[in-house]
Amino acid sequence: MPTPDEVYEQVLAEETAKGSSPAVAQARAKAARVRAQRGSTNPNKPDSSTAPAPNRSPTTGEVPPSEPASAPRTEARPAAAAQAKPAAAAQARPAATATARPAGRAAAAPTTGAPAKRAVGNGAGPAVPERVQRLLAVVKPEAIQKVERQPMDRVNVWPHLMAAEFVSLLVITALLTIFSVAVDAPLRELSNFNQTPNPSKAPWYFLGLQELLRYFHPQVAGVTIPTVIIIALMAAPFVDRNPSTRPDDRKLAIVIFSFFMLTFAVLTIIGMFFRGPGFNFVFPWEGGIFFEL
Repeated sequence: MPTPDEVYEQVLAEETAKGSSPAVAQARAKAARVRAQRGSTNPNKPDSSTAPAPNRSPTTGEVPPSEPASAPRTEARPAAAAQAKPAAAAQARPAATATARPAGRAAAAPTTGAPAKRAVGNGAGPAVPERVQRLLAVVKPEAIQKVERQPMDRVNVWPHLMAAEFVSLLVITALLTIFSVAVDAPLRELSNFNQTPNPSKAPWYFLGLQELLRYFHPQVAGVTIPTVIIIALMAAPFVDRNPSTRPDDRKLAIVIFSFFMLTFAVLTIIGMFFRGPGFNFVFPWEGGIFFEL
């Protein structure tokens, strides 16, 4: 009996001689080799046991004329297959029984343990393992589960922020109105250019610059220092580029702002309460307060 490889070469040569295309010739030769491996008596011809059943009429059960009746599904086994060992037959029978499924139900292939085996062809060939399902990818739980975002310490501008600012505006307006009605603020007499008041102080928002004139040259105190301060405040956002809004993360910005405000407040307080006649330094609890709103 020729081997499966010899059957393959024989069928390939026959199909090539018939003029079949290389793809068709190889396909038929491979099919013949598979039939030879299963123990078919005539591997050159298709096995009738694997042919699909004909479409029969649901009422009469007859085969339509257009479709010829298929050959009998049973085939005499060769003598060698009939004398197979009982142990091999007993092993193939449970495997074939395990693969049988009720009609209309699809059974999933096993995923764990040893894969089940099923008989091939007419049952005489060796049992082959069924298809095993494999894991293709692992999906993280975050991709299929809804994960809630962590709560953020933020509120909407409207209505929370706008409502608070509007209430603050109303309160300040009411306080200014009450202060204006309660405190008398008459106009003073006309200025006399022959009599300069002593001390002559600038408004409170310029007292810081006037105080600098006691320590530096007018060019430095009135032009250089204010220009440097303005340029530094304009460049601060480009130096500290931290986008965080938490005070713990904005130490540089807090230091710059605190230094500016503290310096301006100290100079203003000194010029308002600690400067007397001739803009000399005095203690308010000894010489009095030389400042008017």
